[in-house]
Amino acid sequence: MAFQFHSDPRKRVKVSETGKPETVTKDLVVSMSYQLFVDNEMIDSSDENDPLQFIQGQGQIIPGLERELEGMKIGESKHVLVKAADGYGEYDPEQIVEMPKSDFPADFALEPDMEVTFEDEDGSEHTAFVEEVSLETVTFNFNHPLAGNDLLFDVTVTGLRPATPEELAHGHVHLDEE
Repeated sequence: MAFQFHSDPRKRVKVSETGKPETVTKDLVVSMSYQLFVDNEMIDSSDENDPLQFIQGQGQIIPGLERELEGMKIGESKHVLVKAADGYGEYDPEQIVEMPKSDFPADFALEPDMEVTFEDEDGSEHTAFVEEVSLETVTFNFNHPLAGNDLLFDVTVTGLRPATPEELAHGHVHLDEE
């Protein structure tokens, strides 16, 4: 067992004799297979041959799951319960917004459950789902669809590698790196 040292002396990455990272730590690209359950129903999963990839410690996955993955080894599996507050947040009734239907083009057919992206004054995008359409108004829900839900993940770490400087600078995994 060896340690790989970085320019930041506080950060050590455990590596195997082959020089490859052994445990999930900040700034490593993690490959992970998972199944996600809400109320005992599986609602999402990774494809067996196409694991989820993300850079640990960069906020690319929900905080509660990212925290629980820290220190896991390749091949290790774990059941992770993520409370709503550490997942997609608590359901916020103030995120239900009613807007005049006249604010939208006449040929824009708004229907319940439709996903709509809004851009604010700063250019940031926000996703909402149409809750209700009446003659005069449209009601949007800006909560994440999983807000207010506790999430149960079955996860397995399937691979680890250092993120490239470009991946760290861009803030995401470049899938052609492997």
